[in-house]
Amino acid sequence: MTLDRSVVHLEDTIVAVATPSGRGALALVRLSGPDAFAIAGKHLRPSPLQPRVTQLCGVHDGNELLDQALVTLFPGPNSFTGDDTVEFSTHGGYLVPSSVVAALISSGARQALPGEFTRRAVLNGKLDILQAEAIGDLIDARSQTMRRTALGQLDGGLSRRLLQLRSSLIDLEALIVYDIDFPEEDDGPVSRERVDKAANDIALSLKALLATAPTGELIREGAIVVIAGPPNAGKSSLFNALLGRSRAIVTEMPGTTRDALEAVIDSGKWPLRLVDTAGLRETNDRVEQLGIEVSERYLADAHVVLACAETSDSLQETIKVIAKNSSATVLPIRTKADLVTVRDEISGSQSGLAVSAETGAGLQDLLEAIDELLGREHGEAAPDLPILTQARHRHALSTACSEIEQFRRAWHEDNLPATIASVHLRTAVTTLEELIGTVEVEDVFDRVFSSFCVGK
Repeated sequence: MTLDRSVVHLEDTIVAVATPSGRGALALVRLSGPDAFAIAGKHLRPSPLQPRVTQLCGVHDGNELLDQALVTLFPGPNSFTGDDTVEFSTHGGYLVPSSVVAALISSGARQALPGEFTRRAVLNGKLDILQAEAIGDLIDARSQTMRRTALGQLDGGLSRRLLQLRSSLIDLEALIVYDIDFPEEDDGPVSRERVDKAANDIALSLKALLATAPTGELIREGAIVVIAGPPNAGKSSLFNALLGRSRAIVTEMPGTTRDALEAVIDSGKWPLRLVDTAGLRETNDRVEQLGIEVSERYLADAHVVLACAETSDSLQETIKVIAKNSSATVLPIRTKADLVTVRDEISGSQSGLAVSAETGAGLQDLLEAIDELLGREHGEAAPDLPILTQARHRHALSTACSEIEQFRRAWHEDNLPATIASVHLRTAVTTLEELIGTVEVEDVFDRVFSSFCVGK
């Protein structure tokens, strides 16, 4: 039977391996749903009795012992999904956890869909959609900043801020309704200035939150830091040194790097998508030309460009070439500092940051300089403040901002009846509710959870 993925089957008991497949010491099998305890009881000897107490049990399929596992019961609603849940900590590898899952399916469980456990947690009121997205971000985090940001969102920081904005919008709606329905009350009609001020405050708050989107995108996707310069300028050596391992081939032959190599490093403040590119020069070699074209595309998308050269004159020429292909901030780098003569050091002391991939000199200074540049241009990543990290967040806040601005314009110009102007407020409220998940929107759920792993 083929399961319709567009329908939520909350009455099913679902099962999946929650840890990555492959060779490992342990694996976690998660079973959740209304029949979880009954299904698990058919396969466990002895059967665990106490909730939230881990017990060593034999997992059987009929008379065959599949594994010795540590088993924990989590009765609903005090479980991750809100339903009765059983977690089996089995031995790792491919065969043992898959055999346990197969046995549980044979007794009535169903293979979980991607993200279905977390989706049930949302539907059962254990999480909102923003918190569910934060779980995915935490799993995918490639930097300490992304980890801290995801934990803040999982704790409900962004949700609370959006709920405050929603509450302010509803208060403003209430003012309009009061003025329409009870214009002759003792307090008199609501002053236009009062409505104007309330709408302006909400608009400013929405715009302030929306302004965090570029920073959130940088935290989530990483800042593109392109290493560029002429051939044999030490670009690949610098790439390897910053990465801490050899990814790029390093030779004395110019033009060795024919394609862009990309890797992510955690600088401490920002995740950096470090890109090693082909040397910038005129060439008749068609393959090398293609590599240079790739370099130019990366330069166009870069947040920071490290302009690399060995001498002061070459560095200035490199910066001019880069400026033709990129509007990003350029950080001049004098590579191979361990080979610089005293005369070169004096003449080039003001011509860029000196680094040595061979000795490691200047590398930490370089990372700090990149962090400082990104912080100056994109703002500091403050983990205790809510920020927007997804395109879905940005779109919803942009819509809400647009609606409140249309309301303000209509209210200020007095060219629409209050009942019609207030429709913009209702649309803004609905947009925030869909973003948080306080209203059930199936296509939003499908989009969010489709990227989750099966066991989550």
